[in-house]
Amino acid sequence: MQKIIIFLSCLLFFPLLAVAEPVGLPFVQPGDSWTYRSTTEKGQSGWIQKYTEYTVVRIDSTSILLNIKEKGSTQAPKEHLVGKDWSRFRNVNGKEKVVNRPFLFPLEPGKSWEIDYTEYHPNKEHKVEQFHHDYIVIGWEDVDVPAGHFTAIKVESEGNWKAELEPAIKVGSSTQTNRDGSTVVVQSKRIAPQTATGCLYKAFWYVPEIKRPVKSVEEYYNAGGVRHERYTDELDSFKVSQ
Repeated sequence: MQKIIIFLSCLLFFPLLAVAEPVGLPFVQPGDSWTYRSTTEKGQSGWIQKYTEYTVVRIDSTSILLNIKEKGSTQAPKEHLVGKDWSRFRNVNGKEKVVNRPFLFPLEPGKSWEIDYTEYHPNKEHKVEQFHHDYIVIGWEDVDVPAGHFTAIKVESEGNWKAELEPAIKVGSSTQTNRDGSTVVVQSKRIAPQTATGCLYKAFWYVPEIKRPVKSVEEYYNAGGVRHERYTDELDSFKVSQ
């Protein structure tokens, strides 16, 4: 009887031990694929939903090449490089910069890291944009998505953004009447640069055996705390090698 009790105790202990172990970098292989249901919500304009498939084409020492195809679209698939830790990077001020790092492996509850970057003239409206992200591993929790029920390790991120608008010129006109007829007077006024600020929130649910997050949420708020954008990805199906 004592041996049976010890055996049952081990069965209960080992899953807890596995969950408690740090989660290492995923072993991704060509052909691994994931399809996500993506929902985009913007202000009061409603929301749109689409399904996107990501397939691994190639892996090198630092990055993963993905083939990205939207379900039902007539456009050709796109190929996109991401970091081996699923980080996203792009050219910022002439240099390659990581702009989103949801996972810093190995993952374990309490681990934290930061991402900061400043970009000059990112678009016609903004002179400069600044972003700050604080990430922290929350711990393990259950999550339900279209692909099923999973136990995932959750990462949350809170941060803020600041944008300085490009200076503008306001042009107005008025009509004045004199003895010779009507004359149109055009006036221009230079508007000083303005600053816009806000905050953001992100959450990611990563499942080691899936090798990717099964769910992610990204939200952006203005200075008044009003959410103007939310992006949600939920795993719909997957095919991964063991």
